[in-house]
Order: sequence, then structure tokens, then C-alpha cells
Amino acid sequence: MTVIYIARHGQDEDNVRGILNGHRNLPLTDLGRQQAQQLARRIRDRELVFDVVYASPLDRALETAAIVATELGLAEPIVHDDLIERNFGIMTGRPAADVEEMCAPDIIKTENVTYFLNPDGAETFPELLARGQWVLDSMACRHPDQTVLLVCHGDIGKMIYAAATNMPWRRVLTDFYFGNTDIVGPVRD
Repeated sequence: MTVIYIARHGQDEDNVRGILNGHRNLPLTDLGRQQAQQLARRIRDRELVFDVVYASPLDRALETAAIVATELGLAEPIVHDDLIERNFGIMTGRPAADVEEMCAPDIIKTENVTYFLNPDGAETFPELLARGQWVLDSMACRHPDQTVLLVCHGDIGKMIYAAATNMPWRRVLTDFYFGNTDIVGPVRD
């Protein structure tokens, strides 16, 4: 059985400014790099061992994964295009504070995040959930009986988790906050 852990990237420049990044490709901040090193230490402290590390093609996730892999003495991360963050459509580059005004009533509010459900051009959560299942299926085929770390983003990370645990996607959005360099798992496929 493939064992999968999912980690979110470190803080990037959009996170600092409260901007919805989606496919925007800005680098990690200095704090984001420190968070990636702290993630590696938490992994080591939990005595987790990974056979392989995958990352989204976006710099914030790829750099986080590279720092973690280096700190843990692992091979360079493998880019997996399906780990890219959700396409935010017209919300890309907008302040997070605009979500409710622009997208209500099609939102889900939590303590930390207000999720928009279907603005123009955005990938829907059911579509993202299907992509998350595809990622799990590809990991199971490529890495049977191995432990895999996926370094990605908030929305796709939550939908991979939903697919792996068979939990409804709406519940996963409200059950936990997936902050910068948080790690969830193990999830099994």
C-alpha cells in the first residue's frame, strides 16, 4: 500500500499581502524558507521516512520541497503538474478580503479562510477532487509499498486528503485549516 503525506508550501509573497495566488508564481519569503526548514525538522522529529518527494510546478511548492528534501538527505523533488494549485479564475490576484463581496452567496466561510465555490474561470471543488483522486491513483501505480510526500497548496492538498479519506469535500474544507508548511497524513490509497 502506498502511504502518502501532504504538506503545504511555505509563505510566499502573495500570502504576506493577503492576495489569492492560485497559479501565480511568486517566490517564498525568507520566513517561507525558514518554515520549510522547520517542516523538515518536524518530519525528522516524528521519525517519518519518505521514499520520494513530489512537488507542484509552482516555485513556492517546489522550493519548499527542495529545502525539505535537502534537509532530509533525499533526492530532488519530482515535479507533478497535477499538484498545481486550483485555478482561481477571476479571483486570481485579488485580495482575499474581496471573496465574500465578489462571490457570495457561493462561498464557505471558516475561521481562517473564505472559500469561493464557482467564480468565472475557476476550477470547482468537485473538479479539484477528481484531480486529487488522479494524483492518488498515479502515486499508487508509481510507488506501491512506498511512502510519498506531496508538497502542494491549500485547496488541492485538501482535495487530495478528501479523496484519500473518502470524506465529503465540503466537510474537509471546514474540518481543519491547512496553513503554510502544515503536514497531514498518513493518508493511504
